[in-house]
Amino acid sequence: MKFKAAPVVASLIVAALSLTACGSGREGTSSTDPSSNGSAPAAGFAADATIGVALPWLGTQNWKEAETMFKAELTEAGFKPLVQAADNKVPQQQQQIEAMIEQGAKAIVVGPIDGTQLSSVLETADAAGVLILGYDRLIENTAAVDGVVQFGSIRTGELQGQALLDGLAAKGEGPYNIELFAGGPADPNAPKFFEGAMKVLQPKIDDGTLVVVSGQTDFTQAATQDWDNSKAQARMDSLLSGFYADKQIDGVLSPNDGIARAIITSAEQSGQNLPVVSGLDAENESIAWIAQGRQYSTVAKPTQDLVAKTVELIKIAQSGKALPAGDDSENNGAVDVAIFQLDPVVVTQANLKEVFANDAERMALIEQNS
Repeated sequence: MKFKAAPVVASLIVAALSLTACGSGREGTSSTDPSSNGSAPAAGFAADATIGVALPWLGTQNWKEAETMFKAELTEAGFKPLVQAADNKVPQQQQQIEAMIEQGAKAIVVGPIDGTQLSSVLETADAAGVLILGYDRLIENTAAVDGVVQFGSIRTGELQGQALLDGLAAKGEGPYNIELFAGGPADPNAPKFFEGAMKVLQPKIDDGTLVVVSGQTDFTQAATQDWDNSKAQARMDSLLSGFYADKQIDGVLSPNDGIARAIITSAEQSGQNLPVVSGLDAENESIAWIAQGRQYSTVAKPTQDLVAKTVELIKIAQSGKALPAGDDSENNGAVDVAIFQLDPVVVTQANLKEVFANDAERMALIEQNS
């Protein structure tokens, strides 16, 4: 448990023994039991406390939604939200978290730019008794984390891979010429998305159903630095000119919607027929493209569900109670971290209206583009 020792000798001894035994509720949590990790400050904190939210950037719709929703939901819960984004610059995110600590934040939610580079600043927050929750991405190589709220990353990748196979099957019999794209290597989710997808795709590559014409099948070859759409489009341009001058490309594994649209744009500009392309995040523009038949699929990870779960955990900690058991746990290089995991859903033209039946904005897009 996190606490400050009283300024008397006996209390200092008790505190020292407590820290040795349980490491502020984090150290020594090597068990794979999800309930073994995470704690709330011993006495909770004020109902109107400042809550910090450190987002990596606002360059995609899901992060913009997170900014808006955290401000609204934390305010509605009675807290003072301090929400900042770091333009994908690690030093800027470190400085923002430092400022949140200095401004007395009692909880800090972190969507890390690079999950391996926040140990020092988060350990400072931990020493100050701050609740630390990872948002959407794992925080790595530190015991200073109470839990992570995210959608299942491997499962997301599996859904992307299966959607690609399903879309290709609709084209007729294989073999199918495909290429593979992955997300930013600094994002701990990106290799997991790729790993999940390859669990589905690799057997079909091995039996010849799928042919990666470029031969670029490793994560390092497929990765897109900084999740940059322009870099993805440049790579797709290069692949098409280098390997598909006399071939048709049938499908592309894409790690998110922005990269999917860059891939599709490249294919259209090169004169290729539209390949089957996967995606992620259910961005509005991609929802319109799916309705039009240009993008085959996306995976919806509703931001409102992530934010709501995160705020729920903050309210539990505020009351002074320990966080509940996670749905799973994952070793972050230092400890096993409790994972509060939500389920994503694959979205295609066939189920667009069903998935977004209660989303007026996306339903309007679907109707306009169907």
